[in-house]
Amino acid sequence: MSETLRELWLRGLAFNEAAPADVLIRLLDEAAGEAGLLMCEGRDLPDAVVDEALHHPVERIRRALAHNLHVDPARLAPLASDPSGLVRANFARGSRHQPRWVRPLPYDILATFLTAQEGGEDGRLSEQDIIGELWSSRQIPLSFAQDMAGHDHPALRTSAAYQWRSLSAAQRDALLDDPDPGVRKAARESSWVLDPEAVEARLPPIGSRYAVSVLCSYALSPAVVELCFAHDMVNPLARNRHTPADALARLARHPDTEIRRLIATRPDLGPAAAELRQDPDADVRMRARLQPSIRTWVEFDAVQRVVDHGRDCTCPITKPADEPSPDWFAACAASGEPVLRRVAASRPGLPADLVEALAQDEDEGVRIRLACHHPLAPPHLLLDVFVTRPAHRPHLLTLSAFPRTGLTHLIGHPDPEVRALAAADPALRRPPVDDPDASVRRAAAANPSLAPETLETLLTDLRTAEGAAANPSLPADRMHALLDHCLNGAATAPTAAGRR
Repeated sequence: MSETLRELWLRGLAFNEAAPADVLIRLLDEAAGEAGLLMCEGRDLPDAVVDEALHHPVERIRRALAHNLHVDPARLAPLASDPSGLVRANFARGSRHQPRWVRPLPYDILATFLTAQEGGEDGRLSEQDIIGELWSSRQIPLSFAQDMAGHDHPALRTSAAYQWRSLSAAQRDALLDDPDPGVRKAARESSWVLDPEAVEARLPPIGSRYAVSVLCSYALSPAVVELCFAHDMVNPLARNRHTPADALARLARHPDTEIRRLIATRPDLGPAAAELRQDPDADVRMRARLQPSIRTWVEFDAVQRVVDHGRDCTCPITKPADEPSPDWFAACAASGEPVLRRVAASRPGLPADLVEALAQDEDEGVRIRLACHHPLAPPHLLLDVFVTRPAHRPHLLTLSAFPRTGLTHLIGHPDPEVRALAAADPALRRPPVDDPDASVRRAAAANPSLAPETLETLLTDLRTAEGAAANPSLPADRMHALLDHCLNGAATAPTAAGRR
């Protein structure tokens, strides 16, 4: 048996959906090499395999499992307090291949990370190193600060205090008067961002990167606003929610189209909105037409997540901290403005009757948004977007409603990714195991409709061996026979007769 054939069998078995737990556990053996690591990171796993990997003596196995986005994160909770700091950091970092749907970690796991007193028994990382990975991972829900502001543990209230702008006025007051001195200190250190005079006093040099961050987000005094106009630093003013009305009126007449575009949908725009609806730029006019439908900053956020993004946008999808009302989304779904219908299509909770209507919308952007965001999007729409918009394919393949049968009409498609999808359809009479594209051959070899004798032939062909080993119709004892040869270093390939 060649080393290449051995690696192909191991990889195929690692991703065989029908492989029983005892087969997968054998792949945790160090002799399985990269296949075991790829399995731990890249697929859903039976509970018995998860338990084995969670307590595996080889750190690399636990580190790979920590990146897994297919297993319920609650099952992976022990990794948050693993003896290895590198395992903890991998879990805090999340998947190395960021999915569209960003899965938040349960609050008890977040609490374990944020209240840790050390970074692991090995001492390779500090708890702050790991917390830094966590904050940048998008695994912390956007509502976390609001939910933790009243938590019993002071470390979690401290974390909330550092998210000052996300808190309500009552929560800020409570943290400033917190019984714990560390929490009070964090609250005082954070509170200046909403104090215009304090912001003016601490303002970094105009033009520095930190100054741009301050000017985009923090409360601004009249003097700072004038400083921005004097230095032609008005882009941050257009983004800042604390920019006063008189400054917005000046920005509405700014010669830079991008500045007028940035402010055109703001809910606090006032009379300038009517002026922008007559703007010489078509995009500015379109955005200004949306403005009467945007009454709150929460509605503004919902629109901004759509209006600045094209049909092939693959930005992460996260659950917002706050959402507009269902009635507002329903009004968007019935709007004559395609952008507002795209906003409605992006809401996973949109009712079924509106989903049905938007699935037939004349605007392709609406249909794409619905396919990528809504669990009730019809399978035919998911397939249509898969075929026509390649950028969305990785995400669509993760959706439970995505069709896996009825695809035989696509087997001759010029795009190999589409042919590979069709090649896996169990209703296909002759899976194209000789297709010139490797991904199509692998999908065809993994098709459960193949006859046992054909499957045996494919197992010995380097072009199809990995797909054949991943075939769910492969009997469990045959899987074990392949593993015996792979892990025990046998020199010849096992035969079907050899397992009887």
